[in-house]
Amino acid sequence: MPSNMLHVAIVDYGINNIRSVRNAVEYCGFDPVISQDRAAIEDASHVILPGVGAFGDAMAKLRARGLDDVLERVVREKGKPFLAVCLGMQLLARASEEHADDGEPHRGLGWLDADIRRIRPNDPELKIPHMGWNTVSKMREHPALAAIRPGNLAFYFVHSFSMHCNDERDVVGCAQYGQSITAIVARDHIVATQFHPEKSQDSGIELLGNFLRWNP
Repeated sequence: MPSNMLHVAIVDYGINNIRSVRNAVEYCGFDPVISQDRAAIEDASHVILPGVGAFGDAMAKLRARGLDDVLERVVREKGKPFLAVCLGMQLLARASEEHADDGEPHRGLGWLDADIRRIRPNDPELKIPHMGWNTVSKMREHPALAAIRPGNLAFYFVHSFSMHCNDERDVVGCAQYGQSITAIVARDHIVATQFHPEKSQDSGIELLGNFLRWNP
């Protein structure tokens, strides 16, 4: 790890399967710290928000720990390079219809002009959740995809809901699963993936390494 590189903060808000993200960061040669401590997140060079489970539960846990405010300050105000993964990406949207009570959607962080909707493939043979390997097509260039050959843009997905962006400039990559699936989004120093880079073998490690070396 470069001597001038501080640790990488993996935000801990009480979800499972966070260790695989830590292991992938270590494999890339960086020093991960799993934490919900404000100081640890503020001192990090890069911040990662992982995610599994339901949208509403995840947002409730972030808010209960005050981590929504911490992320607002560290990422949005201070401009730390930020990666959100899977459900973490969905939390950047304005709202999600997942398990919405009485038709009222759950409110997200609202960092992107986007909404989360259930995947409704036009092929009845396609099962939900969308689970397994899928190829991502680049909509535009981004440092997270630097030097990754188009033939290597295959990543591991597990999700039943997807992001619909109102600003097409936020979309970096899409996959196809009976409909267009927003796979990668980015704005300024923020990048997010619907797939799991930490479970995507070489292609995921390349993307994660690109992010960790990124200094926007």
